[in-house]
Amino acid sequence: MSYVSPLLSLPGAVACDEPDEGVAAHYGDLFREQRALADGAGFTDLSHRGVVTVSGADRLSWLHLLLTQHVSELPPHQATEALVLSAHGHIEHVLYLVDDGETVWAHTEPGAQAALIAYLESMKFFYRVEVADRTEEYAVVHLPAGSIAAVPEGAAVRETPHGRDVFLPRDQLSSFAQANGPAAGVLAYEALRVEGRRPRLGRETDHRTIPHELGWIGSAVHLQKGCYRGQETVARVHNLGRPPRRLVFLHLDGSEVHVPGHGDAVRLASDGPDGRPVGFVTTSARHHELGPIALALVKRNVPADAELLAGEGTAAAQEVVVEP
Repeated sequence: MSYVSPLLSLPGAVACDEPDEGVAAHYGDLFREQRALADGAGFTDLSHRGVVTVSGADRLSWLHLLLTQHVSELPPHQATEALVLSAHGHIEHVLYLVDDGETVWAHTEPGAQAALIAYLESMKFFYRVEVADRTEEYAVVHLPAGSIAAVPEGAAVRETPHGRDVFLPRDQLSSFAQANGPAAGVLAYEALRVEGRRPRLGRETDHRTIPHELGWIGSAVHLQKGCYRGQETVARVHNLGRPPRRLVFLHLDGSEVHVPGHGDAVRLASDGPDGRPVGFVTTSARHHELGPIALALVKRNVPADAELLAGEGTAAAQEVVVEP
């Protein structure tokens, strides 16, 4: 049976569509919820996301061999993010993780934890590590930057400039919501993510995405660490400076009733709505201040100052996220 958050019973809750089924898209007022998050109030229910832990004496040195990030000396309670790449350097998993001094806690895209754990288990060999799927026991909730909400004692927390991700025991989810409202839906959370130019696996990625295209070099990929799967591609593209595509931020024409959806084509305005696609929309949102906005992945050689058309011809002005 598909997951259904208990917080979908809150007043006004409207369920999300793919890929965020099981939690609320909004609770009746999208822009009010966005403003609350932007002001450091409320929380977002991300309890549909996968939760994975790695414990044992070798956990950090072992993960260091498998991930793109330098984690062998990761201090306790310092948040980071890391990727698992294919042998060809394509992104397979994104882990948002923190070590509490005894255990590494990570959350992943909804439903991705099983494949991630299968890969990790296949790489254990003689290392003193234990990998566990904790999704049924723990839920992720997001507190925005500036929030003064109290976190239950003993809960693992990832604190970043964008807020705190709390690994909360599932049986405390409803009481946490009651104490720390108002709840903000995933659409509000996603609008602020798009505003922050932060990529997401499965939205900004496809089967051939490499880290350089999305600006994950630095934040999730450490260029001075030892060997890991896919490193050859990372090093080659970094040294040549020619990733085939690049992430852009789009200001969309606010007079349009509909915003382009995930996967809709992006074309050069000079070529018209029937021109050859030069990219695709990855995530679009309606922002409480900026209006309709989007992230898109376009070919590297698209001029940085080119006017674009998104979807069925929506005018779009681009801002550079990843340099051409």
